[in-house]
Amino acid sequence: MKVEEITRLRSYNVCLKDTVEKFTKQLFYALFDEVYKSAHKEEIEQLFCAISSKLNIKDLKGIWSVYTTSFLEIREALDLDANAFNNTDPACKSLEEVYLAYPGFYAIVIHRLSHQLYKLEVPILPRMMSEFAHSLTGTDIHPGAVIGKSFFIDHATGIVIGETTVIKDDVKIYQGVTLGGIQVAKNLASTKRHPTIENNVTIYANATILGGDVVIGENSIIGANVCVTESIPENSLVIEQSENKIIKRKS
Repeated sequence: MKVEEITRLRSYNVCLKDTVEKFTKQLFYALFDEVYKSAHKEEIEQLFCAISSKLNIKDLKGIWSVYTTSFLEIREALDLDANAFNNTDPACKSLEEVYLAYPGFYAIVIHRLSHQLYKLEVPILPRMMSEFAHSLTGTDIHPGAVIGKSFFIDHATGIVIGETTVIKDDVKIYQGVTLGGIQVAKNLASTKRHPTIENNVTIYANATILGGDVVIGENSIIGANVCVTESIPENSLVIEQSENKIIKRKS
């Protein structure tokens, strides 16, 4: 490629990916460690301002001030999530194990932090935070998704939760679940494209639920490998009918 061809191409602040990674990690540490928070409070704010400046975000000081007032509420929500992990997973030995070692919990932490920035209409940064969590956990939660109290994600890997998904309280999701759109078209950007999951629903591994009009009713169980494209009434059990053929081998 000639020099004149390179210079006419638009430049992007791709190095911000490293800064956002550092910012996201420090937010996570500060949320759960008061000593770390006291030692790094100013540094975290400076990182936010540096990122916001590069992204041409206006009133970055005002946004940061509002954002920090939400941390107590976010922490309280995350403590409920951690209890859901501790109460649901028989392999879990303590709350400390959830905070330190569960990728599903880490994905929820970053989602709740990025969702708050999404609500403040901060561009790009919340999506970069969620993509950083995605790279670490295998869980892709769009920052626009609305998630209620006591959310549990088991094993994390392969989960996709779309932008306009609504998940209410006490929902449990296992690996490989997709809450997605049934159509992909640019003119649907402002419409609800992803499903609504009501209270106390469990969705097992590799289930796929598609469509903005789809509602999974309260207390329902969606079995493994099921594909749902229409609403399910409350108290339902949805399973895939399959049959394994077992043939005796000749010795």
